[in-house]
Amino acid sequence: MTRLMGLDVGDKTIGVAVSDELGWTAQGVETIKRQSKEKDLARLSELVSQYQIGAFVVGLPKNMNGTIGPRAEMCQAFGKLLEERMSLPVHMWDERLTTMAAERMLISADVSRQKRKTVIDKMAATLILQGYLDAKSR
Repeated sequence: MTRLMGLDVGDKTIGVAVSDELGWTAQGVETIKRQSKEKDLARLSELVSQYQIGAFVVGLPKNMNGTIGPRAEMCQAFGKLLEERMSLPVHMWDERLTTMAAERMLISADVSRQKRKTVIDKMAATLILQGYLDAKSR
């Protein structure tokens, strides 16, 4: 099985996680500070080669009632762009509550607010990818 890359795409950052070779676990890799489409894609492309990624899982922040809002549309557009540029499949994954779950985990682990800011996106990406992996293995 090829590795998957999970992405938590935001306006300012992109949280990145990758799966292990067996597709069982997700590990946070980094948080990319967004600069421009080209620079963001260039960094993702480096990570794709480094981890030998075969597909992407992009978090889709649906509204609580299941509808697609502006943030979800932005993530879908980014997913389409990834698919075109990287020629790899992109799976959109419903990520409602993922960032809140990541925040709760970090608070319960007594991580300082400053540190939480730096790891929250990477952790959200890890939870998105883990959710996808768990659903696929069932």
